[in-house]
Amino acid sequence: MMKQAVINLESLSCPSCLQKIEGGLKRLDGVEKDSVEVLFNSSRVRTNFDADAVSIEEIEKSIEDLGYPVVRSRVKAV
Repeated sequence: MMKQAVINLESLSCPSCLQKIEGGLKRLDGVEKDSVEVLFNSSRVRTNFDADAVSIEEIEKSIEDLGYPVVRSRVKAV
């Protein structure tokens, strides 16, 4: 089942953070690669993912493992 996540992060300080987060998420099974969008100014990540293949917790953990704390996430059906 496809879902959309909007993940709020602590303020992003550098544009290269975007590539790191984007690359990290695109490597996750279940994440729709073309849907990954990191919004620098609002420190948000938007992506669609297959909830049967990957959980929002796994997505959050992959971002936090890169060193970017997640403030909160919202998930809705697409």
